[in-house]
Amino acid sequence: MASRTKRNMKADKELEQKVKKLEGELDEAAPPWMVTFGDLMSLLLCFFLLLLSFSELDRQKYKEVAGSLREAFGVQKKLVVFNIPRGERIIARNFDQQNINVIIREKIQKELEKLIQRRFKQVRKLIQLKVGKNKLTIRLMGETTFDSGKAEIKPEMIPLLEKVGSILKELKGDITIAGHTDNVPIKGGPFKSNLALSMARAASVADFFIHKVKLDPSRISTMGFGEYRPIASNKTPEGREKNRRVEIILSTMPDLIAGKNNNQ
Repeated sequence: MASRTKRNMKADKELEQKVKKLEGELDEAAPPWMVTFGDLMSLLLCFFLLLLSFSELDRQKYKEVAGSLREAFGVQKKLVVFNIPRGERIIARNFDQQNINVIIREKIQKELEKLIQRRFKQVRKLIQLKVGKNKLTIRLMGETTFDSGKAEIKPEMIPLLEKVGSILKELKGDITIAGHTDNVPIKGGPFKSNLALSMARAASVADFFIHKVKLDPSRISTMGFGEYRPIASNKTPEGREKNRRVEIILSTMPDLIAGKNNNQ
């Protein structure tokens, strides 16, 4: 009986030592809650990765929402976007090619107006300069450039045409020279009709630009309209004076230029 009690005591002592040893090992390891926390973080990471893989960024909707927020705060109005937002070049947005052309032509207009005011005061009312988005028109009316019934350029107008030609030489674009007359029939002289006279005058200006100013001939074209495109009434002397004119037109025609390059 005594020996049996000793064996039980010995077994209890060994069990107690094992329990103490296990408790010591547990104290050295991480706390129990860390296991649960680690599992939770792993599950959350997998969950968000799945959400990201299934999602698609709607940029248009995002832009609309951003516009709504800005409108609510008084920054700007809501803009409906039909295309995917893209970056814009500030230079291209504020200074597109058409605006640049207009700025250049307005500068040319001012230069020519100063020259006319300084050297051609007596005929400045018969010289018109018009600037558009795609063309610059210089209109020489009356007997400013030619004597009545003739197609020879007046010597006093050569400085103005030289200045015009030098400006056109520095710019790109096609140059059209158009001759016009009034409706008074021609009597005598080398020209049989107003149409022939208008064509001869346009050709004289074109010849001057090509041989004197050295403009590229491929840029120049001439047209004669005679009396058929008046800008004023032919019933008054003033109107007929305006209709007798030569127009120098600098125009940019992208489609035609592009087609010309493609053919080459």
